[in-house]
Amino acid sequence: MRKVGPYGVETLPQVYAASRDPAALVDAPAAPRACRHTLVERARLHWRRTDGGDPAALAEEFLAAHGLALHDLSRPTPTHHDTNPCGAALYLSAAAGALLAGAPTGAPEPAPRVPDLAVVVYDHGPARATPSGPPTPWWLGTWTDSWTPRQHAAAVDAVRAAIGRGDVYQSNLVGHAAARYTGDPLPGLRRLGALPGARYGGVLTGDGWAIGCASPETLIEVTDGHLITRPIKGTRPATAAGRADLLASAKERAEHIMIVDLERNDLARIARTGTVTVDDLFAVRRWCDLWQAESTVRATVADGLGLADLLRATCPGGSVTGAPKLAALHQIAALEPVGRGASMGALGWVAPGHIDLGLTIRTAAADGERLHTWAGGGITWDSDAAAEVAEAAAKTAPIRATLAGR
Repeated sequence: MRKVGPYGVETLPQVYAASRDPAALVDAPAAPRACRHTLVERARLHWRRTDGGDPAALAEEFLAAHGLALHDLSRPTPTHHDTNPCGAALYLSAAAGALLAGAPTGAPEPAPRVPDLAVVVYDHGPARATPSGPPTPWWLGTWTDSWTPRQHAAAVDAVRAAIGRGDVYQSNLVGHAAARYTGDPLPGLRRLGALPGARYGGVLTGDGWAIGCASPETLIEVTDGHLITRPIKGTRPATAAGRADLLASAKERAEHIMIVDLERNDLARIARTGTVTVDDLFAVRRWCDLWQAESTVRATVADGLGLADLLRATCPGGSVTGAPKLAALHQIAALEPVGRGASMGALGWVAPGHIDLGLTIRTAAADGERLHTWAGGGITWDSDAAAEVAEAAAKTAPIRATLAGR
């Protein structure tokens, strides 16, 4: 385990001058809006799989050591004081989630500088103005995909064959692309948060890496002893015809309900018996130029539930793995050519009495040389390989355009 003390969070090395004030730029997804301009980093934890240990337990222990006790989420919400830590940004990679589930962690990561766990604790400080200065010239090169459309289609066919054998009911396949850049990547990563439907818009940065999120999907939210997850499954173009087609699609509805059942089971492991309910089943929401189907699953927190057990039960998210989850994770590890990196994990805000973590779909990452994006979709027996390839392209198109400045 590597613990890193307080330092500037805006630290992609070739971009930032020492005079820039990082405390004014805190923009972690789901951070309290009233506090965002007064947050000052107190301490941070970075962890990678090679460090060994249990990332969920490490996160809970690290937060408790810095005044954020999250070992019993059923307790009443404490009063928010400026003299206490405000909370913490928390990021957990998809590979770390697979590790928690007892599954293979997949192919090598394309952006290995991004840690598998990052926890950044923030205190309150004086409000500060965002620094200004001339914009850094920005250039983004051509995107190179980690697999060709033909290879992606072949993986879809492999999943369909596994479904035919009874190995899985559904698996999610994710592709990756990278592009070289010069200049400051943070303005582009920050712009992702302004995309329509980006419920978890924001950034998290560290030494030589940055994550920008435009996710619409709630992985897990805990408020006043209540659990909420909002799985998203089913996509169509955001037109009147696309909405009607999504609502009428038996394939999309079956895929969606399968994941809702998986999420119900995940919450049942950490909820009071008999409290799991489903609201707004297959509600159609908009993200950029796409319609997506979303449901809301609720439950009451079981007595004594802590952050570590919460992460173990919900990570990685069912909508980006498949069902059964463990079998789908084994298949994902065998088929996907590179790791999922910053995508398909968890990113958000944690504090006593309130946890709000988004699932890192519609997410990009920067290392010192390249930007990275990921996109995919759930594969069922009724999936058409060409349609699945096109759907993944449609999901990543707004991300790439935003990063390019269009």
